[in-house]
Amino acid sequence: MDDPAELDRILERLRAICHGFEGTTEKVSHGEPSFFVAGRQYAMMDSYHHGSAHVSVWCAAPPGAQEVLIAAKPERFFRPPYVGHRGWVGIYLDGDPDWNEVAGVIADAVDLIRAGGKSARKR
Repeated sequence: MDDPAELDRILERLRAICHGFEGTTEKVSHGEPSFFVAGRQYAMMDSYHHGSAHVSVWCAAPPGAQEVLIAAKPERFFRPPYVGHRGWVGIYLDGDPDWNEVAGVIADAVDLIRAGGKSARKR
């Protein structure tokens, strides 16, 4: 994506979703905008970090969710580097993402972190 305005639009959309959850804070972590609740990270934007081919968000995910989401929609979901082995899931945000779906995955991430690792939501 060579369009900085499009990257800004994606980040603002992501921020609107994340800041909609009570108690969310944002700070730069590992060079990217990252979102926290209860002092723990639940989502991180990836804007071509380390040469990534896509703009995406990486989210904490309940056990098994990563595999299910990737199997169902490999064109939309992926196993992110660094945190994928812990069950986090990546969502491609460039192109035309389903923002309601993105918001649902992020809501699950927030619930998981608030619950101390056990999801309070059913998917």
